Amino acid sequence: MKKVYFLQTCDTCRRILKEVHTDGFERIEIKANPVTVSQLEEMHQLSGSYEALFNKRAKLYTSMDLKNQDLSEMDYRQYLLDEYTFLKRPVFIIADEIFIGNSKKTIEELKEKIG
Repeated sequence: MKKVYFLQTCDTCRRILKEVHTDGFERIEIKANPVTVSQLEEMHQLSGSYEALFNKRAKLYTSMDLKNQDLSEMDYRQYLLDEYTFLKRPVFIIADEIFIGNSKKTIEELKEKIG
């Protein structure tokens, strides 16, 4: 199983999708196809936490003043289901491994995995 969750309007996502060989990947655009409970649970199982999937650089995170709140794992889960912008992206799933976000290290590990 190979999947990638991304946002079409995100320049960083588009750049990474060009850099990384995504043939054979199920491509899920999260604005047009919001993440479902089962998809989020799959990501959570692989990552170990909802917070790891959460984008703390989202404008909405700042505007909602979430950084000054004590959020639980269930809070992160609900925000991820309510608003696509809170998913740290892109998210690549390859078999039983997950690659979250756009850090240089994450993308290098992803490229090594894909080959």
